[in-house]
Amino acid sequence: MDAKEHVISVLKELQEDSSVSKNIKLKVACMQRELEGCSESDLLLTANKILCDLEELSSDVNLPPFIRTQILHISGMLETIC
Repeated sequence: MDAKEHVISVLKELQEDSSVSKNIKLKVACMQRELEGCSESDLLLTANKILCDLEELSSDVNLPPFIRTQILHISGMLETIC
């Protein structure tokens, strides 16, 4: 499994988690679709965009700590792509 597939897998797991709020699931689903739909030549640009989105999402003060940890884990995986 390459890095892109691994990130997509973790994003799916986050969406399936019943403790994650609906608005976060929607944002994560959008990120997943972007990543799935990008070509290899656009992967770097897409990964950077998703990193920015994740940073914005993780700065939400109402975000539960365990979800923030998962988001930071995903960010770390995306940084390996960049």
